[in-house]
Amino acid sequence: MTDPTSPSQNLFTGLSAFPLTPIRNEEIDEVAYSALIERLVEAGVDSITALGSTGSYVYLTTDERARVAQRTVDHAAGIPVFVGVGALRTREVLANVSSAEAAGAQGLLVAPVSYQPLTDDDVVELFRTVTSATDLPVVVYDNPGTTHFTFTTDLYARLAGLDGVASIKIPGLALSPPDFTAHVDRIRAATDNQVTIGISGDAFGAAGLNAGCDAWYAAVGGTLPRPMLEITRAALNGEAERALELSAGLQPLWDLFAEFGGSLRVCAAIAEHLGLVAAPSLPLPILGLTGAQRQRVAEVVDTLGLD
Repeated sequence: MTDPTSPSQNLFTGLSAFPLTPIRNEEIDEVAYSALIERLVEAGVDSITALGSTGSYVYLTTDERARVAQRTVDHAAGIPVFVGVGALRTREVLANVSSAEAAGAQGLLVAPVSYQPLTDDDVVELFRTVTSATDLPVVVYDNPGTTHFTFTTDLYARLAGLDGVASIKIPGLALSPPDFTAHVDRIRAATDNQVTIGISGDAFGAAGLNAGCDAWYAAVGGTLPRPMLEITRAALNGEAERALELSAGLQPLWDLFAEFGGSLRVCAAIAEHLGLVAAPSLPLPILGLTGAQRQRVAEVVDTLGLD
């Protein structure tokens, strides 16, 4: 694992929970959102990442995003807050950077959002522009399932060479433990140990941490923080088998993610079932799960005793 060389890198370790941004009548439900953040504080997550993909950032205006950033920091009780600032235009990215800074965020999550396909040079220039505009440390958000941009190890290396880039969020992969470790080791070698590496794709959290990742950027951690913290603590304490066993116990949940096209709709259905947010809670045109699908989510949540 990384031996961080700067204080900012210490931020990007452990469990970073990605909360939903609940929408009600096409407006942000700020009361419910505040309660979600307080739930994460009570659980003791290591950091909170607002306005990630689970937070529906691309569906919100710059003003809405500024309000979410401020509300997150206001209710985080000192837990580090990272804010997603990705947008189609660099000018909007920079506006989001400014509002995150004003809110008191301690880090930024930057995704290469696009309509037209981006080149590696486009992405490097985006990150160069962001890191030149702020002193806040930056997480590289590699999420090809939503951005449709695929990073390479060479591109990781180029970005890690920019002052201000402190962590890389890599997607989970279905690899054997030795192959997963080798994959993480290659990224670490290419980036010259200058950044922390965080795993995403919730079904791969335990495997990624066991393979040497420093952090778990967990979508479902924003809704169900306690079981994800238990997995994180086990893995980072060297209890690899226990981490895998705990993750295997959640396989019915991971299966729902795979079946229903990712974590967003499932996390929303879980939060609605638990009464954390009002249904429907996703921004249109996303309709969420059907009634039958929601019932299956509820059955899994109740059977596994998740809350």
